[in-house]
Amino acid sequence: MTYLSLTPQERDSRTLEDAKVAEAEKAIREDGFVVLEDVVEHDHLDVLWGRMVEDLEVILARPDVPHQFVWGNVQQDPPPVAPYVFEDVIENPWVKQITRRVLGDDAYNRFYSGNTNLPDSKLQPVHVDNGDLWRGLEVPHPAYQLVVNLALKDVDERNGSIELWPGSHLLMSNVVGEDIKVDPDLLERRRVKVPPIRGNTRKGSFLIRDMRIWHRGTPNTSKLPRFMIAMTHCASFLARRRPLRFHPNVSSVFADEPVSDYILTDEDIPYLSGHNAYDFPTQGVILPL
Repeated sequence: MTYLSLTPQERDSRTLEDAKVAEAEKAIREDGFVVLEDVVEHDHLDVLWGRMVEDLEVILARPDVPHQFVWGNVQQDPPPVAPYVFEDVIENPWVKQITRRVLGDDAYNRFYSGNTNLPDSKLQPVHVDNGDLWRGLEVPHPAYQLVVNLALKDVDERNGSIELWPGSHLLMSNVVGEDIKVDPDLLERRRVKVPPIRGNTRKGSFLIRDMRIWHRGTPNTSKLPRFMIAMTHCASFLARRRPLRFHPNVSSVFADEPVSDYILTDEDIPYLSGHNAYDFPTQGVILPL
């Protein structure tokens, strides 16, 4: 696992040195993931933590809790309203520099949600968040979507850090529209050659990963939920869905972003009820986690 830290100069300039961006790009292309360390204000994460604990109670009181594959991995959106939307979370300049190097200068974010790993959660099946664009390829195509994950606290094996399978994004094992779970026989053959690792991260750090990487949620044996925000940065050739919606009181966060990527609305945004429990296959529909 490649972990990258900022220099004082990179913090001051809000720009990564080109060599570091190249190192991140290489890690994503070869391993399928990279970690950018300590680039979010911890106070911002503490504010989010407090609100998401409250929101989790509302979600768990629903009759249809949106568990992902197994009990305890719950899809939960962060609140789309001030004071819970932060530039260094959703528009982090260093993260964007990396994802745009991999996906192109016009890459955009079309997803803002998250995974909450409850205490005593179950082990998810190994899966991809999306497969290759075409079947029958002789060589894998470059990344077209990157998942940008941000845990709100330190994450390790104890509280359910994500399991990652290095290099699995290059195996052309799943195609868009197929069941996103990985074939068990293929899984065991891969385990012998390249076993999985754990994506442990410290507070304030982003895990950036290819959408096709094999991964799964693991049991949280701690006493606290593990909140992890998830965004999806996409290459510009992918059709834009409905823009992400936020309350107008967060307008300053998006002052420099294309209007087509985000909508500011006074309408109620049902962010606590917009997801359902699921497993796959589900009529060929792929949900970007």
